[in-house]
Amino acid sequence: MPIFDKLANAAKDFFIEPEEGAPAPPPPPPTAQYGAPAASAAPSAGPAPGQAEQRHLDHIASLMAGDGKDFAAYMKMVKSMAAAGLSGPMLYQTAFNAFAAVNGATVPALLASATQFEQTLADDREKVLARHREKMGEANAAGAAPGPVALLMVQEKKLAADLAELTRQVQAKQQQLAQTQQQLGEERQKTQSALASYELANASAMADLQAHHKAAETFLNAAK
Repeated sequence: MPIFDKLANAAKDFFIEPEEGAPAPPPPPPTAQYGAPAASAAPSAGPAPGQAEQRHLDHIASLMAGDGKDFAAYMKMVKSMAAAGLSGPMLYQTAFNAFAAVNGATVPALLASATQFEQTLADDREKVLARHREKMGEANAAGAAPGPVALLMVQEKKLAADLAELTRQVQAKQQQLAQTQQQLGEERQKTQSALASYELANASAMADLQAHHKAAETFLNAAK
């Protein structure tokens, strides 16, 4: 039957090493969720991961690299058989039978291996989150140099304080300027008023002087 031919090929591809010089078979498609059965048909290829994403994928792959007798290897068998068309309980049981036939695995040991891998991923996530918190300045290990984000946060705080001080100084100078402008206006008004008063007094004195000058000139010259 076609299904058994596919399973045979899947098992053969999984257990038999390729001949020297022969191209290695492509890896089975990854599952959408850890431990979940793979779809019967391979999903369409998405966009290629960026450099950072690929680095993370490589790191996770290194954590999941086992000795070929653990749950990570069993997952590869499950995915290979899922690509051949199996699913559900039959998929996991058939994969385990084939897996155990090669390396003598037991169900308790296999499930314990899965728990170990889950703990490894959880511990690694805690380490990454701790490093992330340090980089973001949320925490800092004793004696460790602050990261770039923490340094920039210190610089941001200092610049904000400097700006606040400059703003306070500008506001004080603006107040001084307003007071000076008010005083300048008052002094100008006083000076203008004084000049106007002087002009009036000067004009009055000049008129009085000229009037008496003319009268004296007229009468005194006539008396000669």
